[in-house]
Amino acid sequence: MGNPNLIAFSFEIKVLVIFSSVSFLVFGLSCLFAPYMVLEFKRYGLANFRTLNGLLQILGALGLLLLFYQPIFALVASGGLGILMVLGFLVRLKIKDGFVKSFPAFFYAVLNFTILFLLIKEDLW
Repeated sequence: MGNPNLIAFSFEIKVLVIFSSVSFLVFGLSCLFAPYMVLEFKRYGLANFRTLNGLLQILGALGLLLLFYQPIFALVASGGLGILMVLGFLVRLKIKDGFVKSFPAFFYAVLNFTILFLLIKEDLW
């Protein structure tokens, strides 16, 4: 059964969650299967973490979608994805990619922390 309080979640939260989860499903799958990402993770100096990163992104995406069944998973997933993206942003800055190339990680960190704080604010637990 779905969450009886689902209707109480704002339209904005639902849109942000769906946008983020679809994005991370795509990002996670590309981490696992796209040859370009193999090269990128080598460039980052994190080749051994590519598969883990992809799996975490996919798990985070699925956790966000659980908002519609068990919202606590979306709360945890948004925080985890936010942390993952802060780390991604810092890695990009460390390897001197600059802010423009690093911006997507920054954007998704802010997006997921926004989801986290909006879910906390909803207080439907």
